[in-house]
Amino acid sequence: MNVTPRQPLPLLDNDLLRTFVAIADTGSFSTAAEIVLRTPSAVSMQIKKLEEQLGSALFLRDARSVRLTGQGEVLLTYARRLIALSNEAMSRFRMPELNGIVRLGAPDDIGALMLPGMLKLLSEAYPSLAIDVTIDNSAPLHKAVEEGRLDLTLFNFLDGVSTDATQKVMTEKLVWVGKKCGTAHLKTPLPISVWDDGCIWRRRAMEALGRSEREFRIAYFCGHHMGQIAAIRADIAVAPLARFLVADDMAILGEREGMPDLGSYDIGLMLRDGADAPVKAVGDYLREALADLGAGRMSMAA
Repeated sequence: MNVTPRQPLPLLDNDLLRTFVAIADTGSFSTAAEIVLRTPSAVSMQIKKLEEQLGSALFLRDARSVRLTGQGEVLLTYARRLIALSNEAMSRFRMPELNGIVRLGAPDDIGALMLPGMLKLLSEAYPSLAIDVTIDNSAPLHKAVEEGRLDLTLFNFLDGVSTDATQKVMTEKLVWVGKKCGTAHLKTPLPISVWDDGCIWRRRAMEALGRSEREFRIAYFCGHHMGQIAAIRADIAVAPLARFLVADDMAILGEREGMPDLGSYDIGLMLRDGADAPVKAVGDYLREALADLGAGRMSMAA
């Protein structure tokens, strides 16, 4: 009996899968095009090619949104696995020295809002690395690197506290924040939410209030930004926060609301002495990512 060989299945193209995942993650063809460094029309052609290859529609599109179809959701799981496996294989041959555990520290605000995206991209760039993250205040994180308990850390600092200018990677605005359409900022004395004396934002805020001679009281204590945000959303206090923490249901309070200017603060990056190749690679990535983020914020402000 003769058996006719079956035509082999076509292979999925990693470039097409990367574009597909970028669209799924961003919900936008144009934003995905920026990520994969292609034109929107080229991205549309890639998805058309992928849909023809699979014989299935992957996205539901209208004027306002892009959503995955049921088949698109199935493919997304496979696409993430295939890309991760490809990255792992390439890393094994191209960067065999970049493996092991890197101990990274970050303050609460950076850890909650910036690190998730950074860690995702780090895992794609260096899949053989394991990142061990510690969240704490800036001062103990700085000390942990000096003592060798952490390999590197991001930290916040004010007024030139970091004596090494090369450690500075980003500048961010510090602002007073209250509930949108809230009334906490109208009360006398002004109820504020802060943390302990080691918090650099507390020091800046209380110094500014002292200079303005506005009467205030500490109405809420919390060492985590989510606690500060809870106090703001409950409208029981206003708080000094990094501008990137301000959400749509919050309002930045300025001179019109009787609040003194808080200026800016810096984000630094410190590596332990004798850092090896994996630590330096993670440090270089974080430095570049934060510099790009800072440049983007300045462009938006302009």
